[in-house]
Amino acid sequence: MSWSPDQELVLLATGQQTLIMMTKDFEPIMEQQIHQDDFGESKFITVGWGRKETQFHGSEGRQAAFQVHMHESALPWDDHRPQITWRGDGQFFAVSVVCPETGARKVRVWSREFALQSTSEPVAGLGPALAWKPSGSLIASTQDKPNQQDVVFFEKNGLLHGHFTLPFLKDEVKVNDLLWNADSAVLAVWLEDLQTEEKSTLKSYVQLWTVGNYHWYLKQSLPFSSCGKSKIVSLMWDPVAPYRLHVLCQGWHYLCYDWHWTTDRSSGDNLSDMANVAVVDGNRVLVTVFRQSVVPPPMCTYRLLLPHPVNQVMFSAHPTESNNLAVLDASNQISVYKCGDSPSVDPTVKLGAVGGNGFKISLRTPHLEKRYKIQLENSEEEEVNPLTLSLLTWVQEDIFLAVSHSHSRPQSVLHHLTVAPSETDNELGQLNISSSVTVDGSIISLCCNSKSKSVALQMTGGQILKYLWESPSPAVEPWKNPGGFPVRFPYPCTQMELAMIGGEECVLGLTDRCRFFINDTEVASNVTSFAVYDEFLLLTTHSHTCLCFCLREASLKTLQAGLSSSHVPNGESLRKVERGSRIVTVVPQDTKLILQMPRGNLEVVHHRALVLAQIRKWLDKLMFKEAFECMRKLRINLNLIHDHNPKVFLENVDTFIRQIDSVNHINLFFTELKEEDVTKTMYPPPSTPTVQPSSDPDGKKVDLICDAMRAAMENINPHKYCLSILTSHVKKTTPELETVLQKVHELQGNAALVPDAVSAEEALKYLLLLVDVNELYDHSLGTYNFDLVLMVAEKSQKDPKEYLPFLNTLKKMETNYQRFTIDKYLKRYEKAIGHLSKCGPEYFPECLNLIKDKNLYNKALELYPPDSQQYKDISIAYGEHLLQEHLHEPAGLVFARCGAHEKALSAFLACGNWRQALCVAAQLELNKDQLASLGRTLAGKLVEQRKYSDAAAVLEQYAQDYEEAVLLLLEGAAWEEALRLVHKYNRPDIIETNVKPSILEAQKNYMAFLDSQSSIFSRHKNRLLVVRELKEQAQQVNLDDEAPHGQESDLFSETSSVMSGSDMSGRYSHSNSRISAYVSCLFSTLTMPWVYRERTSDHLRIGARQNGRSTASRKGVPWRIWPFWRH
Repeated sequence: MSWSPDQELVLLATGQQTLIMMTKDFEPIMEQQIHQDDFGESKFITVGWGRKETQFHGSEGRQAAFQVHMHESALPWDDHRPQITWRGDGQFFAVSVVCPETGARKVRVWSREFALQSTSEPVAGLGPALAWKPSGSLIASTQDKPNQQDVVFFEKNGLLHGHFTLPFLKDEVKVNDLLWNADSAVLAVWLEDLQTEEKSTLKSYVQLWTVGNYHWYLKQSLPFSSCGKSKIVSLMWDPVAPYRLHVLCQGWHYLCYDWHWTTDRSSGDNLSDMANVAVVDGNRVLVTVFRQSVVPPPMCTYRLLLPHPVNQVMFSAHPTESNNLAVLDASNQISVYKCGDSPSVDPTVKLGAVGGNGFKISLRTPHLEKRYKIQLENSEEEEVNPLTLSLLTWVQEDIFLAVSHSHSRPQSVLHHLTVAPSETDNELGQLNISSSVTVDGSIISLCCNSKSKSVALQMTGGQILKYLWESPSPAVEPWKNPGGFPVRFPYPCTQMELAMIGGEECVLGLTDRCRFFINDTEVASNVTSFAVYDEFLLLTTHSHTCLCFCLREASLKTLQAGLSSSHVPNGESLRKVERGSRIVTVVPQDTKLILQMPRGNLEVVHHRALVLAQIRKWLDKLMFKEAFECMRKLRINLNLIHDHNPKVFLENVDTFIRQIDSVNHINLFFTELKEEDVTKTMYPPPSTPTVQPSSDPDGKKVDLICDAMRAAMENINPHKYCLSILTSHVKKTTPELETVLQKVHELQGNAALVPDAVSAEEALKYLLLLVDVNELYDHSLGTYNFDLVLMVAEKSQKDPKEYLPFLNTLKKMETNYQRFTIDKYLKRYEKAIGHLSKCGPEYFPECLNLIKDKNLYNKALELYPPDSQQYKDISIAYGEHLLQEHLHEPAGLVFARCGAHEKALSAFLACGNWRQALCVAAQLELNKDQLASLGRTLAGKLVEQRKYSDAAAVLEQYAQDYEEAVLLLLEGAAWEEALRLVHKYNRPDIIETNVKPSILEAQKNYMAFLDSQSSIFSRHKNRLLVVRELKEQAQQVNLDDEAPHGQESDLFSETSSVMSGSDMSGRYSHSNSRISAYVSCLFSTLTMPWVYRERTSDHLRIGARQNGRSTASRKGVPWRIWPFWRH
């Protein structure tokens, strides 16, 4: 009888070889014969090719195609009962029966409607066990072969699809049942020993098998007795918890095993740790050393061969002995393997993928130190529960921790195991229980911090306990968070680690539902795996990303914020990974992060956070070579070598060059240099360190590095680093190409004298890779060295017909004129006029034309003495140029300096500088009438510029016209100065005729303006009072729709919520609406409830004052209030 997965149908197999399907109320639905002659609805169709007769049969020959297959009968221990299994969705079921004609078993697949789908192909030695994978892909059964016993898999169409071999000899055991867990990840095989003469005691076994990368691993093997109270009666997986296995024994003993996945990896963080990861596979432990090799499973670096199936592997928690490992097998023996020199070859250690013929192995494999038998006090529990000890932890060289569970009470016992002293050097040692601590509840996980030696226990209820194993009397106490409260996970966690976060030791946990906890706080709900390495926390998420956080200065809030869905991490902490990736291990003191894909294959990534952290460590230790190689391989900007600590780098440039010791690598470093500080842009540090100032903060970074490294290379070996020295000149902010070319030219004569020196041709060829050939040709021409020019031209793509005639023409010229021609050709005009000025006075017209054309007046004036005619001609040309640019005053000064006083006077007149103009006029020795005329001209220009006082002074002092001067002073409102002139020249009549009328007229105008402004202000003030009153009335009517009147009401402007004209049109007249809209527009920008008046240089302002500034703008105020503002 078998129930469907949805518990709606029940299927019965009767003794009359029929199948009866009933409802859950046992009402018959239909009945069908088990044995069918037809294959089923999925019968294969063949069109001729692909038949057995046409296939290649290898060494068996062609006659194998015509052999008649002989059916073997069922196995001797087969009970000939039908076996039924359902697919996970309940749409199909499979039945394994013994065929009455052949006597062999066949598997038939039926649909839920009792339609035969397929019949399995003939399989010799097919066993009765049958289990359909819940995911629906395969049907598991067993097969006896001539020398082995396999678990085979059928597809739905009846064809075989893969197998794996059980670790038993033929006819040694029989398979009672096969059981898939709920998520199809684990296959449980229930086996039982067959009765033989050699076996006095029979056992039964429960084996748990998983698959990864198309390889089946035996993960657990539990031996039970086949008689007595420990005999297995029933075995089944929990339908809800996928990894919970229920075992019922004959003496009514019930066992419940909760399994979960874990990664057994070494926990060291120094260079001696080899990043070992161990995988259990039956009686073998597959160990991969990821520091030296990354091989995909099921391959490995080496294998450890054990006499019994392995149930658990643990690495030593001691920081310096993290490569040592211990193995707990099904016989409760612990095998200890240690790395180091072994006197002989260990037969239990076999090389894996790194071995082979002709290969030299640089790997140091471990050797079997000793095996230990665990001496338990209660042997009765060991008889019932084969897995007496669990969660074995190696905390010290001779100390182990293990957990056992009580069958009679809900308690767990934490055992302290120590190595018993032995007088004889036996191969099998003994571990004694030195102390035990009983804990109420079941311990489901245990972890140890290799640095702090802390041990944390997790109970089924989520409580976290701290085990004080180093104290004289071991005890447990609640683990407390920084606030002093006991820590308790809201949900049981399948993975638990200890880490220092912000200086506090915290417990990290991850549930099977991807919920991540730190202490008792849920930090994220999408974490698929995590690992703690040194000061980093690495996590993979459902969004296919790998996050890396530095725990040194982190806090719980920062981690929670960094893992929130709305947070966008920076590029250093986040990396995209393949879908379903999970963390395997991190190679200590390296940048490699090992990830495993869902299928089982591995991927090595270099997380940017780990890379930068390791590079910073190397740079702090002055390990430049390691840092450079890593940065070059992983494409990290090489500027970080300097920017990480500029002062230290510049002080250790010699060390950097000696460690790199490669011209190509040094040149690569030069080519990547740039002024940008990458520690502030590309690679900001996780925390703000103490910034080391540069040795010359005023200098440019690239120039400093180039100069420092060039000096160091010249001291070490200038011939070896010749190309790098050239590169340091080229990479400067202003490339020193002429210096480079001179050094290349020097190599022509020195190359033969120095062995291993770089030739001039090699240097020039390399230089052309850094600099454009045309630019290099121009700079070589600028050296005036024609041999160097020819050498560069020959390496370029230039046509000799182009440059040879030009060079020949230059060689025929006089030296200074030759250099002038070259500089003019290179557009170095300042140098060109310098050489041309040395050619003689006959070339001055050409020089002056070039000066005028390129505006080189300042440079040209430095080339000639001030008393020369050339100096005067250049100055006159310079002044005329300034006049064209409307710079009259500088032009006048230039004219005056060279003695062109008439031109200077015209320039000063044009700009209105009357003082300079009169000074120049004095040098021209003008007569009295000419000076008076000049004064009247100047006064007219000053009046146009509204400089009445200056104009009056000119008229009085130089034109001798004091009456006109007084009139100008009155026009400019300079009353006191006007009175001074009146009394100076004893003309009191002017007071009555001109001074008093002017003052009275000005007073009348000011009073009229003040009256008009006062009336306008009063009118607007009255209207504002009316508007405020209307506003208060509106607030009383529409209290809910207006501005808030609460605790924060005084934070709002008193006029900011004045209703617009459209809102008030239904309550007031049209004129009132227009005035309200006008006032609202006037005060719409106010933010504080007061009005102020401010006088500026040209108008008055109305507005609010906020932080010492006026908020009223002239642009946003209606034109109707401008009369109130203007003078």
